[in-house]
Amino acid sequence: MPNFVVLGAGVSGLTCALQLAKQEGNVVTVVAKHMPGDYDIEYTSPWAGANFLPMALEAGSRYERRTWPELKRLAAEVPEAGIHFQKVHVMRCKKDEPTGFRLALSDGLFAPDPWYKAVVDDYRELPASELPAHMHSGAEWTSVCINTTMYLCWLAGQCAARGVVLKRAVVGHVAEAAGLAEGGGRRADVVINATGLLACRLGGVMDAAVYPARGQTVLVRNENANTMYAASGTDHGADQLCYTMTRAAGGGTILGGTYEKGNWDPNPDPNTAVAIMKRAVEAQPQLAGGRGIEGLDVIRHGVGLRPAREGGVRIEKELINGVWVVHNYGHAGWGYQGSYGCAEHVLELVDEIVANTKSKL
Repeated sequence: MPNFVVLGAGVSGLTCALQLAKQEGNVVTVVAKHMPGDYDIEYTSPWAGANFLPMALEAGSRYERRTWPELKRLAAEVPEAGIHFQKVHVMRCKKDEPTGFRLALSDGLFAPDPWYKAVVDDYRELPASELPAHMHSGAEWTSVCINTTMYLCWLAGQCAARGVVLKRAVVGHVAEAAGLAEGGGRRADVVINATGLLACRLGGVMDAAVYPARGQTVLVRNENANTMYAASGTDHGADQLCYTMTRAAGGGTILGGTYEKGNWDPNPDPNTAVAIMKRAVEAQPQLAGGRGIEGLDVIRHGVGLRPAREGGVRIEKELINGVWVVHNYGHAGWGYQGSYGCAEHVLELVDEIVANTKSKL
């Protein structure tokens, strides 16, 4: 029976573990310092929005394109996963039009003729009569928003139901993870490296191309269940964003945000928080009942460090100290919305390794 260790219990690691466990005969162990339910600056997944707002250009759209059908299915059929449908308004600011709307957070989301309009069910460009004065153009369609607290625990539960063993451990070198596999003392045949931002510090990997893209958010009790919102930019700098989304099942509404490359600071900045809230209520006054930021009921301020990477996501196989490793990290801000597509690619590489190993026996 093939034996696998998945290193990392964020959305990427747990999705890979679940897909591996669905294949009959596989033995799967998830090894991680942090598990669902934890909140730590090293553990990015709980801090995400999260939603489906495609960020890639068409040439790199495989992962998001392949993930959308599963997120859509879960929203429609599996309420306990904590995903629900929500309309989204994507606004392209007039001031960003000269750049072609290719911005820090996303190359593809704000494209005037995006590839994903053929993927979602009800995409439409907004007429001028539905646009605020400072917007160049905009679009609307039905997306999904994910309650990350529920969804990560649901993924872990689905893994456990299929026999996956979840272990807490701190691993200094990626090859060490192979020795933590379940299965009668056998070492893992393959280690899946889903360590996210910590891939830059993991022995055997030490990827210098990985860096944090700091995202500060505000979580509020106010609900705006009808419309998710994302604008191409703000008047406060290229690393300042404006987006809102109401999480499923009482998860609150996320107000964002920032995209600060190379910033490791885990502490919310009060001035940034005020600016985020002001941008949110200016864009969607109904969120606070027309009372400005005084109408917001804050649950908490948060900071997450998106695991960004120069050159983009790394999904490839590598032999390290005699251990086959399949890397799956560097997703920046699209880890959830590309999770199933990336796991599909990981399994393709795993199958290649297992097949080649069998052929040599």
